[in-house]
Amino acid sequence: MAVKNIMIVGVGGQGTLLTSRILGGITIAGGYDVKLSEVHGMAQRGGSVVTFVRYGDKVAEPIVEEGQADVIIAFERLEALRYAHFLKKDGVLIVNDWRIDPMPVVIGNAKYPESILENLEKEYKVYKVDATEESRKLGNPKVFNLIVLGVAAQHMDFTKEQWYEVIERTVPPKTIEINKKAFDVGYRLR
Repeated sequence: MAVKNIMIVGVGGQGTLLTSRILGGITIAGGYDVKLSEVHGMAQRGGSVVTFVRYGDKVAEPIVEEGQADVIIAFERLEALRYAHFLKKDGVLIVNDWRIDPMPVVIGNAKYPESILENLEKEYKVYKVDATEESRKLGNPKVFNLIVLGVAAQHMDFTKEQWYEVIERTVPPKTIEINKKAFDVGYRLR
């Protein structure tokens, strides 16, 4: 299998690293060579967090080059905009339709861009989901990342049961059921 490139982008505290561990786990379970790389830019203060997941028969390095991502999973609109140029022409961008103001916007030195998703849709194949709202309906807003991952799973070659097994092995035991429910919500969305 040719190498597949996935990026997960978000803001510190959004579950980017947990999501990358689940993705790494499922690709290993699928028998692939896997390389992961994490970049934390002031993550603890709401800064950007980027994770690269590359898998295939043989993966040489963990970094995804610009224009090479098959899938970008974005947990926030501005992060989707910031990293969209990494997407391949036929790649997909899965975006949680949510806004988190970065520090320059908070202190009044910058404006949050308008119409981000509409502008991205002009150039890329975008799947948007209000995972934050959907997770609130489940009673746990922390599991929105599994909803977004469920949408992304539709664009990958693993069964729902394989995803469940990896989720069960990766998340804290007391959160297994809510995380599987959240994954299901995203997996059913089109």
